[in-house]
Amino acid sequence: MSLTSDDVKKIAHLARLNLSESDITFYTPQLSSILHFIEQLNHASTSSVEPLAHPLDISQRLRADVVTEPDLRDKYQHIAPQVNAGLYLVPKVIEEV
Repeated sequence: MSLTSDDVKKIAHLARLNLSESDITFYTPQLSSILHFIEQLNHASTSSVEPLAHPLDISQRLRADVVTEPDLRDKYQHIAPQVNAGLYLVPKVIEEV
């Protein structure tokens, strides 16, 4: 697939790019070559390729499941206006009709 300068102008308009005529003549062959490469990729056979989550056969490094922050709930709830059973109490904001 080969693009024309009108095609590049339409693409630039859709992307809200302000391209000059020299930019359009510069980008037209480059965008055409990208589309040509994509067409080549579309013809590649992928029927024997297994789907992958990652291109390398590695496993995710996991950090140790340990507590790293101190429990400051009592400190924060001590300055709260209203607390009950470890929960912050707030005023009702939805009125019943």
